[in-house]
Amino acid sequence: MTLTCKAFSCDDSRRASAFAQGFSRSAHSFLLVANFLILLTGSFAAGGAHAALPIDQIKLPPGFSIAVLADNVPSARAMVLSPKGVLYAGSIDGHVYALELKDGRVTARHVISSDLDEPAGVAFHNGALYVSAISRILRFDDIDDHLDAPPKPVVVTDKLPSDRHHGWKFIAFGPDGKLYVPTGAPCNVCNPDRKRYALIARMNPDGTDYEVFANGVRNTVGFDWNPQTKELWFTDNGRDMLGDDIPDDKLNRAPKAGMDFGFPYCHGGDVTDPEFGAGHPCSGFTPPVVKLGAHVASLGMRFYTGTMFPADYKNNVFIAEHGSWNRSTKVGYRVVRIVLGANGEKPRMEPFAQGWLLPKEQVWGRPADVLPMPDGSLLVSDDYAGAIYRITYAQP
Repeated sequence: MTLTCKAFSCDDSRRASAFAQGFSRSAHSFLLVANFLILLTGSFAAGGAHAALPIDQIKLPPGFSIAVLADNVPSARAMVLSPKGVLYAGSIDGHVYALELKDGRVTARHVISSDLDEPAGVAFHNGALYVSAISRILRFDDIDDHLDAPPKPVVVTDKLPSDRHHGWKFIAFGPDGKLYVPTGAPCNVCNPDRKRYALIARMNPDGTDYEVFANGVRNTVGFDWNPQTKELWFTDNGRDMLGDDIPDDKLNRAPKAGMDFGFPYCHGGDVTDPEFGAGHPCSGFTPPVVKLGAHVASLGMRFYTGTMFPADYKNNVFIAEHGSWNRSTKVGYRVVRIVLGANGEKPRMEPFAQGWLLPKEQVWGRPADVLPMPDGSLLVSDDYAGAIYRITYAQP
């Protein structure tokens, strides 16, 4: 099926394609067409490529402000900042972007690649940009100094599963110098090869010594290391088709290798799977640190270590909720804050930035990743609006 950009903008078509990510080819096509119809019938007039985004709809705590850093990053997904201050962003539509920044503004935009296979994940190590592309991890060497003429990528590995369902990957380097690479379940719920799917793995920067770090992870699209303990924390998306309110997405903690987080036997920490759960009680798996809510699609997460925000935000977790796709009433479409409990107190979750979901369930944006910056501001990528926002704080 060939689609042209006449009745709506090309940016709108990219936003629509982003809405369909995570499904099989047939489901992707169905949702893509459905989203085009929504755009055409005026559920929300996203406007042309240069239309102003309605960021005045975003509600933040007192003292916080949000601005559009860039509105020309279609399908923007994971973000990483190089030591030289270049912001890289992956996407679902084949592109990898580089934004040169100065004083909180974009001074130049570059396209590092335009024909990769859903290069959602980006990571930076020793001057090189690492990019995930379904079954492959690629490396662009000395990239900061070659933005106008990017080098041909080096293949770090091409031995990852090629399944497209939950095939796009968030990647990051851990404190141990290893590259952490997840592979989601190739299904809504199934019982796949535990050495290949529903896991988080790690490898050396050159692709050698691949090993499974955690099992029972249905689909993580965001993780970070606690700045105090150096332990891995990650989001995990719950399964679908058990109703509006179960199971929860999860925020998990993995202080060591070899832990099992329950998929496909147990979901949300306490929901036994009706097909695969018999004989596998939830008590046998690692429970979540925080239950995040059903169908909110918790993606990118980061610990906040900056000094711009108030002191009680230090070491909090920010999570981008991409938003539900099959719930009778939409949920998510926001950024939440997790305040970790001190002295044994239970962590609490509270809204931080919301307003991408308007009254009457009109959607104009879907947060995909969050990234604290050296100046203490917080970036939020939005793969539906093709934008990156910058959140700052000033004493009210």
